[in-house]
Amino acid sequence: MSFTPTGYKPYDFANRRHIGPSPSEMDEMFKTIGVKDLDDLIDQTVPRSIRQDDALDWGPALSEREALHKMRYTAAKNQVMRSLLGQGYHGTVTPPAIQRNILENPAWYTAYTPYQPEISQGRLEALLNFQTMISDLTGLEIANASLLDEATACAEAMTMGQRIAKSKATKFFVDEGCHPQNIAVMKTRAAPLGIEIVIGDPEQDLVADEVFGAIFQYPGTYGRVRDFTDQITALHEAKAVGIVSADPLALTVLKEPGAMGADIAVGSSQRFGVPMGFGGPHAAYMATADQHKRSMPGRLIGVSVDARGNQAYRLSLQTREQHIRREKATSNVCTAQALLAVMAGFYAVFHGPEGLKAIAQDVHLKTVRLAKGLENAGFTITSKHFFDTITVHVGALQNTVLKSAREEGINLRPVETEYVGITLDEATRPAVIEGVWRAFGITRSYDDSDNEYRLPDASLRTSDYLTHPVFHMNRAETEMMRYMRRLADRDLALDRAMIPLGSCTMKLNAAAEMMPVTWREFAYIHPMAPESQVEGYSEMIEDLKQKLCLITGYDDMSMQPNSGAQGEYAGLLTIQAYHRAQGQGERNVCLIPISAHGTNPASAHMVDMDVVVVKSAANGDIDLDDFRAKAEAAGDKLAACMITYPSTHGVFEETVREVCKITHDHGGQVYIDGANLNAMVGLSKLGEIGGDVSHLNLHKTFAIPHGGGGPGMGPIGVKAHLAPHLPGNGLIGEEGAVSAAPFGSGSILPISWAYVLMMGGDGLTQATKVAILNGNYIAARLKGAFDVLFTGHNGRVAHECIIDTRPYADSAGVTVDDIAKRLIDNGFHAPTMSWPVAGTLMIEPTESETKAELDRFCDAMLAIREEIREIEEGKIDPENNPLKNAPHTYVDLVGEWDRPYTREQGCFPAGSFRVDKYWSPVNRVDNAYGDRHLVCTCPPLSDYADES
Repeated sequence: MSFTPTGYKPYDFANRRHIGPSPSEMDEMFKTIGVKDLDDLIDQTVPRSIRQDDALDWGPALSEREALHKMRYTAAKNQVMRSLLGQGYHGTVTPPAIQRNILENPAWYTAYTPYQPEISQGRLEALLNFQTMISDLTGLEIANASLLDEATACAEAMTMGQRIAKSKATKFFVDEGCHPQNIAVMKTRAAPLGIEIVIGDPEQDLVADEVFGAIFQYPGTYGRVRDFTDQITALHEAKAVGIVSADPLALTVLKEPGAMGADIAVGSSQRFGVPMGFGGPHAAYMATADQHKRSMPGRLIGVSVDARGNQAYRLSLQTREQHIRREKATSNVCTAQALLAVMAGFYAVFHGPEGLKAIAQDVHLKTVRLAKGLENAGFTITSKHFFDTITVHVGALQNTVLKSAREEGINLRPVETEYVGITLDEATRPAVIEGVWRAFGITRSYDDSDNEYRLPDASLRTSDYLTHPVFHMNRAETEMMRYMRRLADRDLALDRAMIPLGSCTMKLNAAAEMMPVTWREFAYIHPMAPESQVEGYSEMIEDLKQKLCLITGYDDMSMQPNSGAQGEYAGLLTIQAYHRAQGQGERNVCLIPISAHGTNPASAHMVDMDVVVVKSAANGDIDLDDFRAKAEAAGDKLAACMITYPSTHGVFEETVREVCKITHDHGGQVYIDGANLNAMVGLSKLGEIGGDVSHLNLHKTFAIPHGGGGPGMGPIGVKAHLAPHLPGNGLIGEEGAVSAAPFGSGSILPISWAYVLMMGGDGLTQATKVAILNGNYIAARLKGAFDVLFTGHNGRVAHECIIDTRPYADSAGVTVDDIAKRLIDNGFHAPTMSWPVAGTLMIEPTESETKAELDRFCDAMLAIREEIREIEEGKIDPENNPLKNAPHTYVDLVGEWDRPYTREQGCFPAGSFRVDKYWSPVNRVDNAYGDRHLVCTCPPLSDYADES
């Protein structure tokens, strides 16, 4: 018997992990679309004038096993030390139940931003827990659902303070005890807005009537604990605003900012169970007094009711404010750190108030014991009162102490030239403290019987916190596990169904790409760790940068921005810095098409550019004549244009090179928004079609998950002439920093690195082609039932399409909201609603979805069209029908039924699964009620009892 190889590969790693349709399925899709093959479709869709000549090539794609081996080898080059470097980053212990059931669970990390509240009740409740935790700890009535990091939260607080202050001053006071990165980012944010930063000692240098506000670090970066009540009182007397950047763990034992009279509190919840991860991602927080809630940036979770009057959660008030107000927006924040906020909230639920206080007390007592050992040996601690951080005067011994500490496996913080900073945390063991003493030349045994504390008596907290029953639940792991599971089951995430959101690219986040995130070699690294200890990170980031530059045609890349909006902001700052270096600082006009993302004009406003809106032509393209006229009108004032390519209308505009040329001819720079890069990788390069700078949404095109609304990464690529003006490192006080850490959310960069390694250049190119195939397949299947609003000259769309649902408002009284809610009954998240065109749906299937899932979605949409037709023909009541009553819940299966359609029609429409159908936990949520009766903390126990 002969052995004949089959030639079959067990798994085509590049093309069958991330790419949904099989080759045979693609053949069927080609017939539906009317093309010969994939290359024929691409030739009809992507203009030849923008196609790149060279194929992406950095060697063969790696298998999962090969990629994980390479990543293990690289990670091993990182040296995991006990970093007692402080500066807002702490060692922490992630409860395994939270790590496994939240951080490593696709039900949580593949969810999208909860803009559709009915299918987001689980994560909304978890985020409400987070808000309640922050509100309680800070003593302020309203907290948002997280911000990007502590430094940008400080900057947001500064600009919010200017909005709410009644003082007309233009100066802002910054406590010299603030963390260096907080100061650096506030300086960056202040400069274009004309805010003068004054840095000094709050007790000696603050002149309240000369500033519109002040921010204080609590405890200070060098450890000092002091009460800012007097300073905040003086600010209020001068009609200025008081802001406190506070460590939430310290607030379990120290007087809360609200008790000091603070108007705003910000900080980082990182030490609530979220690893340092080389700087992120971590959930920053912001809380404020109730009267200022409508001025607060970011997302706010509120309590409302559904159509049956039952309690339901939703996003409230200013959500997506920048999309409504555009250049008049007060912030460009369009994301948060939802996954990390959920973790921090669960950390508080897991430990409860007694547990958190016990951790804080333990950290403080360990710090006092460390300090006393140093003092007994003759060293001086600079602050009498401290929480977890001390600064020690060592004189000429600084280098010796730091070197000796590293030999003990410990990183200490150099402060100026004669001091050493030490910050302890819940992960600090007695052996580490003994190692610190040895670094100072002290031989001493740790004694845990000494319970002296060094907090000022007047600053000890006296108020209660975390009183809500959720923080007092039975914390047996079985109960915790079930609570997390119950919340996850209320949500619809990518692990259940396609999320076809236009411009959001909800693609697969492969398990092999996610695994390294929680490896200790990536997770336990402090962003200020010495370069010699982060060789693995440096190698990975450099290789990822090179590949991203090759993909985009740019010459350099900054990995610092930790969201797409942050990338926009950083890119515009880079353009401004370039113009100033050319002696053309007067350039301040930014041309932005009317179809642009709302964050574009908001970002331009934040850097004090004058936004000039450019019209769209009838076919949805940029109106070239209007663009040319407005560029000429701007003349030597033209700083930049901001465009998205392919356009937000889902089309490859053939005039893009002309738009870039017009901008360059008038001395401006071209910013190309990278939101739609998933339609370009391997086919066209942003930097070769005329772009000078772009941000890349790694949480879209490069497989980092959305996490229910964050984390994200928005690094910017630039041409060589802009490279000298990229953001600096705020941790060491360099200018131009836009985020707290130099590499943004460093611990999630391994996801994108693994993605490009396992896909290879050919795999990435194939993914782009299939994304375009899937977009055109949906457009072809829905054609006739719905109008596709914009197409290219061959009738093709890019990777997404906009279908027009506006006619049905007139013909049947059916709105885009009705269709979106009905899709929930079918087991789908709705496409992007009413953007960029009001009353429409923008659909992006991504390359990850199989033909079966695409067909299930199309069947659902076609069935909805038939329901609309029945209303149009008078066969269904226009006010009492499956569309108006959607979504239907399991409650609709029981009890009386008085609707003029069957339960079967309502609850099991086309496309929905029978056996494992997704059931929305609530009926349609009343948005207006939620804004009129704003409740943004956990409701009382009686509400939970009623619900159960």
